[in-house]
Amino acid sequence: MISSTNNPKVAAASRLRKRAFRDEDRRFLVEGAQGVREALDADPPAIDTLFVDDELHELAVRARERDVDVIPATEAVMARLTSTVTPQGIVGVAAYVDVALDAVPSTGCVAVLHEVRDPGNAGTIVRSADAAGAAGVVFGAASVDVYNPKTVRACAGSMFHLPIVRDVATGAAIEALRASGHRILAMDAHGSSSLYTTDVSGPVAFVFGNEAHGLPQDVVASADATVRVPHAGAAESLNLAAAATICLFEHARRRGSKGETLETLIAAAAHDIRSPLTAMKGFGYALEKRWPDMTDEQRALMLTGIVHDADRMDQILHLLVDAARVSGGTLEPYPDRCDVGELVTSIADLQRRDPEHPEIVWTGEPGPYFLDPVRLKTALLAFAESLVWWAADGPITVHAAAADGALTVTAARDGASVDGEDAEALFQARRPGTGGGSKIGLFVVRAVAEAQGGRAWASVDEGRLTLHLSLPIT
Repeated sequence: MISSTNNPKVAAASRLRKRAFRDEDRRFLVEGAQGVREALDADPPAIDTLFVDDELHELAVRARERDVDVIPATEAVMARLTSTVTPQGIVGVAAYVDVALDAVPSTGCVAVLHEVRDPGNAGTIVRSADAAGAAGVVFGAASVDVYNPKTVRACAGSMFHLPIVRDVATGAAIEALRASGHRILAMDAHGSSSLYTTDVSGPVAFVFGNEAHGLPQDVVASADATVRVPHAGAAESLNLAAAATICLFEHARRRGSKGETLETLIAAAAHDIRSPLTAMKGFGYALEKRWPDMTDEQRALMLTGIVHDADRMDQILHLLVDAARVSGGTLEPYPDRCDVGELVTSIADLQRRDPEHPEIVWTGEPGPYFLDPVRLKTALLAFAESLVWWAADGPITVHAAAADGALTVTAARDGASVDGEDAEALFQARRPGTGGGSKIGLFVVRAVAEAQGGRAWASVDEGRLTLHLSLPIT
């Protein structure tokens, strides 16, 4: 048992209480049974050295089984290694676990901490993010160090479960997360939108500010929306960690509200089907009653209209079936060789049945690519329909390019009638009576893309609305 605080192993570990030495060695201390237990559960173990005051402690036994160097030490040595008044008698030494920002998954939600100084708050947010199934936590450059011993204790081992990013400027983090498809929500006690009425499904980055001063105006201005957590009592505001926990679990709740979403989709699909069904009935009635009096051109025009509306109904049913499969976790892609250029050309030919439909122009790399052609066609039809509704000028231009194991397909048109935030909202399922266009098309496109490991998003640049779809390819 080591009794000297000057022992080289003790000295090497105790210096990690200071950030400069932690950064130099890229190692940190894990105090307490819970943090050590989670570190040992990692594969491989996240700690390589364990100091204990009881070598028969269950975690000491387990650490030896996992080839961790277990070092029995006296209470005086343990006190030298810890920063608590009453040490728990167990301290691990771990290598840094933080990752680069581009390692954070592009799906799910991310917590971004801007100048959060209290280690207890920061650690609690990491723990809540872990419990809520978040995609990661980003520590801004001016926030408390995630490896501060108090932060590590408050994490209770959750830092070993999800991606942690540190020392990134908040502006750079926001820019990168937006580029990867996240909506940026600045959390503010006086935010213009309530958390409970704001769309927080899909990829979202919650930005949390300093405990005393909140978020600066430049950060707020860079967000897609400012959001508050409403409360009915007399308290002026919530503790930062409490507010963050509510936001993270609200995202998890929305993610899990499959039954409610499916109900909305069914209602929206019924509404979307009504229009082509009514048109088909009208054409059929006219053909039945007036067939002898019609010219061949009039008959052909009506029959073409029936085929067009039948295709539209078929598209809606495809979307509804895929929505149910995504909701039930049973969606299975059926990849095959697909020439995207030929697929787009076939869609353009299909839409020419409607003389008022804008021209569809193909550019890009046709492939072939190995992906699900049926669902790609469904997505492109949904994109085309949305661009007819929400952009008014010129042709629809479809482009495709492959890079880094993914195929990105875009459909764009000038004359956008929505801005960036409103365009992103088009990907949400909407109930009947909430505006024009399909109520389910883009929602299902995004859900199906994410189920395949891809993503879908919208952007508006100089009046040009662009819808993006990225899918993994082999």
